[in-house]
Amino acid sequence: MSDRIELRGLRVRGYHGVLPEERRDGQLFGIDVVIETDVAAAAASDDLADTVDYAAVARQVEKIVGGQPVDLIETLAVRLAETCLAHTGVNAVEVAVHKPHAPIGLPFDDVVVRVRRTR
Repeated sequence: MSDRIELRGLRVRGYHGVLPEERRDGQLFGIDVVIETDVAAAAASDDLADTVDYAAVARQVEKIVGGQPVDLIETLAVRLAETCLAHTGVNAVEVAVHKPHAPIGLPFDDVVVRVRRTR
């Protein structure tokens, strides 16, 4: 399967982390989702019902990232992947959670946890 739907750079404020200030102040998290699916039926019918609705996926991601805090972005990434995989027609999903403002005390570009799940 080589068909993919990609949602890149979704930004959602969340309150995830182990430090009290992360839970109190929150920060923007970046989320990338790559969904592996067969788009042949959707391409033939030109009907949204025949594909994975990426707007619906984005809303679910927003709800999870903006919802109940977790300590680790590993936990967050797995929750997001499991939610995406539950959509009809999704054969596999890769989720990347970016935490560009992680409190590590050194200059850096980004911290990313990336997970891949399949049916």
